[in-house]
Amino acid sequence: MDAEEGKKTVQMEFVRRMPQPQELMRDHPVSAGLKARKAERDRRITEILTGKDPRFLLIIGPCSADREDAVLEYMHRLAEVEKQVSSRLMIIPRVYTNKPRTRGVGYKGMLHQPDVGKEEDLLAGIIAIRRLHTRILEETGFSCADEMLYPSNYSYLSDLLSYVAVGARSVENQEHRLVASGLGVPVGMKNPSAGDIRVMMNSIAAAQSPQEFIYRTWEVHTPGNPLAHAILRGYVDNFGRSHANYHYENLRELLNLYGESGLQNPAVIVDANHNNSGKQYLEQIRICKDVMHSRALDSDIRALVKGLMVESYLEDGSQEVGGGVFGKSITDPCLGWEKTRELILKLAELAEQITGGKT
Repeated sequence: MDAEEGKKTVQMEFVRRMPQPQELMRDHPVSAGLKARKAERDRRITEILTGKDPRFLLIIGPCSADREDAVLEYMHRLAEVEKQVSSRLMIIPRVYTNKPRTRGVGYKGMLHQPDVGKEEDLLAGIIAIRRLHTRILEETGFSCADEMLYPSNYSYLSDLLSYVAVGARSVENQEHRLVASGLGVPVGMKNPSAGDIRVMMNSIAAAQSPQEFIYRTWEVHTPGNPLAHAILRGYVDNFGRSHANYHYENLRELLNLYGESGLQNPAVIVDANHNNSGKQYLEQIRICKDVMHSRALDSDIRALVKGLMVESYLEDGSQEVGGGVFGKSITDPCLGWEKTRELILKLAELAEQITGGKT
């Protein structure tokens, strides 16, 4: 069966050939200086996750990176605050350029729709997300975090990202687990939407193990990713009610599971939003402080909890797509800038109290 006959067996319209990652990198290159900057940040993040550096990670930024100008404005402000807290916190900007949709419809992120006022355009989207990540690194020195919603698309940003998250809907997927095993940066595996922590632990085990599989038409072998770790984000029960899993007891349970598992580099990032907050974005402030309190009480929890994830943008709350408020989320509600700045400074203060000022 030739290619044309093969196309007829599926109900898909083959619109155009997308560029290979190498082609996109050639046309939109990253300088040697920026590569070195990213490599240094990768090293520092690794040292935090492996316990060699006592600083605390803060993965923070918009729920969705919906427009370049607003995201860059946010990143420049974040870079100024980072100067005040860098001895206690390491900030990894959250720049999520593709968004999962529960029902498969709606705004799917900059990858699909680089201009929210226009139709979806995936070719323009992959160029736009690469340009955004490059500009952030170039203008602020930040290499960022993004969600690996589509495993095959990671390669378009592989030379720019310092952190990757696998979402609650994806963590049970075989391909996500196997691809995570071959990434050279930390990968956070979220607990699934229904909350089964052992499913998350299985995903970490798969990501830390050597694997063989097909990726972008190649047979590939991976060594396993020792920096794969947990993200707790809360969960939803059968009645649609949110439940938190960031409390001290939840962290002790996770610590016990890590002890039973034999996994490398036990670590967890606590996502302060989503079902941990019931999507009540202001609750993120209290939740962050609660997690820091748990770390202060228990040295084992302190060693396990390596960071927090916070959804934050220029303006409080959220708006409908096309709402027109600059820097206000068009997906989940986020903390506005002033609250964000205050929270970062407070977390740095708490981190310093916990470590006794040691860096």
